[in-house]
Amino acid sequence: MCITVKQMMQIEENGHQMGFLRKFMMENAGAAAAKRIKEKYAPVWFLDTDYKKILVFAGLGNNGGDGLVIARHLAGYGANVTIFLLGEPDNIRSEECSWNWSLLEKMKSVKLLTGGNLEDLNNLEFKIIIDGILGTGIAGEIREPHASAIEFINGKVWGGVIAVDVPSGLNPDTGEANKICVNAKMTVTFHRMKVGMQKRKDMCGEIFVEKIGIPPEAEIGVL
Repeated sequence: MCITVKQMMQIEENGHQMGFLRKFMMENAGAAAAKRIKEKYAPVWFLDTDYKKILVFAGLGNNGGDGLVIARHLAGYGANVTIFLLGEPDNIRSEECSWNWSLLEKMKSVKLLTGGNLEDLNNLEFKIIIDGILGTGIAGEIREPHASAIEFINGKVWGGVIAVDVPSGLNPDTGEANKICVNAKMTVTFHRMKVGMQKRKDMCGEIFVEKIGIPPEAEIGVL
């Protein structure tokens, strides 16, 4: 069964009120996505270690928070991970995302870049890009620095472009793509497929749906 963004938000709220807190959902989502990425690319890591060079674009909301969790788990799998936060840490908009950023600041195994200046990436090389910029939270025109980050992703040929939950710039309810939209080769979405994604595999690439531990009772009255 496919669901809308509104339904997913209500399911998350129901789960949170039951005691399955949003930080648990974020942790499970990031861990599941990282495991899926490892399963897909680990065989290549042995043939070409450049595939261990991973760049995570992270927005300041919960989609970015998912990206931060993914980065931490991929570092645990032995990847060489850089996080590019599209803004300053003080402007992070969710408690869960802020908590994960604080944890990463204590890690030396992940490189952290902040502020949104893409010139900071000029002398760095990556093989895999992870889009944790906007997710389902798209509304209206995509502004800077998000627009330039998406253009950076689409402007080169990478070994892999993975979207977290939904490619940034794609409306997961309608399938309508913003004029600036990530063209992913793989999308890891959570809990259930979103209604607009199935018909936009040209933008989503291969789609995986991962459960994140939300109790089935959280769907009562929603589906």
